[in-house]
Amino acid sequence: MNKNILRLVAVAALASSLSGCFLTKIVTVPMRVVGAVVSIIPVAGNLGNNAIQTAANTVDDIPL
Repeated sequence: MNKNILRLVAVAALASSLSGCFLTKIVTVPMRVVGAVVSIIPVAGNLGNNAIQTAANTVDDIPL
């Protein structure tokens, strides 16, 4: 049980030391990859890609 608590504290310390920019990139990079894959779909792909890119830009603008 002590190992689990130690691991939890280590993960919490690591997460608190990361910069906000890094944290938003963890979220937005997969969003942008999905947007690129969606853009392959004819007709609706560009609309989906634009919506995903707008959401990713909004997440990037969150002040952390």
